[in-house]
Amino acid sequence: MASLPPRPSVPQPAPTPAPVPYVLALADDLSGAAETACALGGPVRLSLAADVAGSPAAHDLVVDLDTRHLPAAAAAYAVRTALRAAQAGPPRLLYKKVDSQLRGHLAAEAAAYAEGAEAVVIAPALPAAGRTVTGGVVHVNGVPLHRTDGWRAERAAAPRSLPEALSGLPVRTVPLDVVRSGPAALEAEFRRIADCGAHPAPDAETDADLDAVAAAALRLGPGFRLLGSGGLALALGRATARPAAAHPPAPPRDGAPLLFVVGTAEPAAVAQIAHLAALGAHHVTLDPAGLAAGTARLPRTAAVSALTVLSIDGSAGLRPCAGRALSAALGALAAAYPGGPDLVLTGGETARTTLDALGTRELEPLGEIHHGAVHSRTPDGRHVVTRPGSYGTEDSLLRIAAALRPRLAAAPAAT
Repeated sequence: MASLPPRPSVPQPAPTPAPVPYVLALADDLSGAAETACALGGPVRLSLAADVAGSPAAHDLVVDLDTRHLPAAAAAYAVRTALRAAQAGPPRLLYKKVDSQLRGHLAAEAAAYAEGAEAVVIAPALPAAGRTVTGGVVHVNGVPLHRTDGWRAERAAAPRSLPEALSGLPVRTVPLDVVRSGPAALEAEFRRIADCGAHPAPDAETDADLDAVAAAALRLGPGFRLLGSGGLALALGRATARPAAAHPPAPPRDGAPLLFVVGTAEPAAVAQIAHLAALGAHHVTLDPAGLAAGTARLPRTAAVSALTVLSIDGSAGLRPCAGRALSAALGALAAAYPGGPDLVLTGGETARTTLDALGTRELEPLGEIHHGAVHSRTPDGRHVVTRPGSYGTEDSLLRIAAALRPRLAAAPAAT
């Protein structure tokens, strides 16, 4: 019997890739939360309340847990509570935002975040700000973190390595040559470390390194959670490649005052404020003792200025134990400033305490003015820029002023 001719092949449609779940990112301060929201790039909700379960499914969700000032046990509890609430909602990719200089309750929060995970991939490098990780050691502009002054406002000394910073959590560093050895080798190393009951901490010096780290973790599945700074959040945003969020035009507020609230202890802030003073800004330096005692008041001249800067007098040195109380007092003064000003808030605690005093529970991120300086809008239409205290070049605040008030920044300084 003659054999039948072969049946012609019918082209099969390519399988539709599974949709990538939206992200739940947990941050320990507001400036870091805003940075993460902007880095993810797609539709995003930035919440100042830990209301994880009620979030819309078709948005990334970034939550400021505001744990930097809490005791370590309370900070860990806040992370656990947010993760439990998230389990009641739609599946989400998990991201833990941490400080690129390892400040805050890193060990306690990372341990809570690791519960129930196959492994946590730990990558705090932030190349855009000169923060890299080599040999498991964080470097700031090439200098090991523990040899810089990045922790001068903290109560303890800076850790010498990621394993030391994450004491109590088994961490294995992944050398740079493995990170750059290709996807299969990097995934195999992450899996090998996880199978040993530990968590991989890959070195990274460039955004391409972080892209490789994020891609490997995503391919390994939701059991591998990501923990890092804004650099890894940017890599996650590039990997998920969501359509950019569409924002309705922000109406101009040229008639509203512009208030800069500088709560950071960074030395660079002095030069940044000087640029605003040259523009004609009214600079109000507040006595820390008066702030702590609740007796500090705004001078009458501040109320009539279109551009005002509030800062804390640091001439007597830093007071690490009083940081939260001073930020709260500074935030209360800023919230009471007349005229409903737009706000530029430097330092995560300053940003959070000011918005708490105003009763603001949510922000709509609009974009970045420069790296880390995130421009957002409140539900009542006020414009707010948040920026970590350690970010920005000498002209950072001037650039923010020019973005929010172009006509004011173009005008000659008052004499």
